[in-house]
Amino acid sequence: MQHHKILVTLATTLTLAGPALTQPLPTAGPESVGVSSQRLQNIDAFFSSEIERKRVPGAVVAIARNGKLAYFKAFGFADAAKGTAMSTDNLFQLASMTKIQAAVGALALTEQGKLPLQSKLADYFPAFGTMPVGVPTADGKFTTEPQKRPIRIHDLFRHTSGLTYGGRPDGSSAIAALWPSGGAAQYMGTSSEFANAVAKLPLVYQPGTVFEYGLSFDVLGAVVEKIAGKTLGEHLSETVWKPLKMNDTTFRLSDAQRARVARPFANNPLDGKPQAIAAIDKPPTFDCAGACAFGSIGDYIRFGQMLLNGGSLDNAQVLSPAFVQLMTSNHLGAGIQNLVANVEPHRDGYGFGLGVAVRVQPGLAAVPGNAGEFSWNGANGTGFFADPKEQLVVAFGTAAPGELRKYYREQMQDLVYGALIR
Repeated sequence: MQHHKILVTLATTLTLAGPALTQPLPTAGPESVGVSSQRLQNIDAFFSSEIERKRVPGAVVAIARNGKLAYFKAFGFADAAKGTAMSTDNLFQLASMTKIQAAVGALALTEQGKLPLQSKLADYFPAFGTMPVGVPTADGKFTTEPQKRPIRIHDLFRHTSGLTYGGRPDGSSAIAALWPSGGAAQYMGTSSEFANAVAKLPLVYQPGTVFEYGLSFDVLGAVVEKIAGKTLGEHLSETVWKPLKMNDTTFRLSDAQRARVARPFANNPLDGKPQAIAAIDKPPTFDCAGACAFGSIGDYIRFGQMLLNGGSLDNAQVLSPAFVQLMTSNHLGAGIQNLVANVEPHRDGYGFGLGVAVRVQPGLAAVPGNAGEFSWNGANGTGFFADPKEQLVVAFGTAAPGELRKYYREQMQDLVYGALIR
């Protein structure tokens, strides 16, 4: 236990030390950007407690305000089984935080006149044009009906396509039961083969009627690959990662990078059942836009700062300000059923933009924030949110693929906003 305490203490001292060039953004003392050093210690205490109780192996947290990095720390272990301390340069399996980066890469094509949001998905994959829509029946089964309008590219961005994830607790209908569990990462084949396989299933809703979190982005990634004529990873590297100097963000880990990926406990601390992040050691067969990227928290805070800046960072213009505004505005109109809080219960009062949840009012949600705040998180324990009004960007990583990941999402937002003093 004493050895454990020493390692936790060492890891929690990893903060804004070293030359400025080693940091992902210019640094600033917390008080100079309206953040309380004393209140930031609540984050230190929180993760020290969680690690001491063996609820999570470790974490990395980055907070930027007014374009300056005010807090960047590592806690605990990257690999508890080996006793490897966490460092700020460890990598995380980003899971659904991949979607935000894929959205930016796809919108880069829209800016070029290559991917209109109102274009039909069937223009790229014809099988989606005849995809039936499931209609539940009183006996717990279902019948089907034709699409009342086509699936549009816009629907993929905002999860209104009628595609779903199989195996989710809230997707227990006979229709959803036909869908693959585990997401696209479990599919063995190419992105086009995956898209055509999905097109043989019944939609769970009519296109454009319900926010249904699912495989929309994985299909969008397949569309991007068709248009760009290259893998999604190659396209994102050219349009997002290299311009932003996100040197550790990738779909394909090198051996050296794989050694730096944070790993979860072998067993879920809540129920003792085995758990793993499969993609670390068994790479998916294609670059799935919904969940398959890896990256460091330092890389992600640069990506988030680019969005907060209106699409640019360090003289690299990744998207235009108009497209960032479009991306981070609510796209769930009055005729669309908003089920965002079904996916993230603390995000009641949020809509959804193009790849991000968007807060539409200051109340309702269980966490503080302002209208216009945008966010999304990853199923393996990573999180991201940005608040334009506060000029705030936050990214954090844990290796927590179980239910605890949802607890950390809410707690991190409380802890960060609790440290703002002006």
